[in-house]
Amino acid sequence: MAEFFVPKLAVVGVGLIGGSFALALKEAGLVGEIVGIGRGRANLETAREKGIIDAFTHSLSEGVAGADVVFLSTPVQTLSKVASEVLPHMKPGAILTDGGSVKAEVIAAIEPMLPADVHFVPGHPVAGTEQSGAAAAFATLYRGRRCILTPTSRTSPDALEKIKYLWQAAGSDVVVMTPEKHDRILAAISHLPHMVAYALVDAVDNCSDENENILNYSAGGFRDFTRIASSDPTMWRDIALSNRAALLEVIEKFEKSLTEVKQDIAAGNSEGLFEFFLRSKQRRDAII
Repeated sequence: MAEFFVPKLAVVGVGLIGGSFALALKEAGLVGEIVGIGRGRANLETAREKGIIDAFTHSLSEGVAGADVVFLSTPVQTLSKVASEVLPHMKPGAILTDGGSVKAEVIAAIEPMLPADVHFVPGHPVAGTEQSGAAAAFATLYRGRRCILTPTSRTSPDALEKIKYLWQAAGSDVVVMTPEKHDRILAAISHLPHMVAYALVDAVDNCSDENENILNYSAGGFRDFTRIASSDPTMWRDIALSNRAALLEVIEKFEKSLTEVKQDIAAGNSEGLFEFFLRSKQRRDAII
């Protein structure tokens, strides 16, 4: 499509995801004014100091007024509430999009509220770090990463192409799929690993006795594996609850695999353990 320039972008939730999106579009020269909207003044001031946004406000209605694109980057379970407050104040022809890690539940809540003249393009950039807040944002976060867009029958093809163009300009490889497929995939490759990392830290901590914290002995392997357990607890609580059906399904599959290892260890099954480890190693090596 022809280059899409956004005269005014409103970012609700100027943290790692929203802030990095704003910086990437600024660097690409595809956005004019960027207004940040949030509750924490210190975070918004940091965003302005870093050049992520040009102005900020605590008022949703004030912030989205006149915006051509509104990007929602708040915890998943707040997205529908935020959308209900911004939609009545969005101008005709404007596009609402989001970066939520769960899609089906979010879409089901937001689509019934859409005015006829406002477009909604659900999305999810599959990128991030364990850091949060505007201070953690950087323009290259999305380069070489995938962004999944999950349009529905109500999604305007033109609006879809415009949001796709913006994510490509930010450096993302854009993939389009159904919300349900997105939620199943992300439950396996993102949501489950976070649950395992949190559970592993808790399990190892419970191995400590009253005189010594064995976490103090953790080295590179443990720290690398559990890095994502430093992610925002509010965000991951919301994701776990919002995608619970798909997540519970993959947790059961993980429990089955862990049980297999446990049984082979208990039985002293050297061949079974080797085959299990070799199979997993080969699959992991194929990824990289």
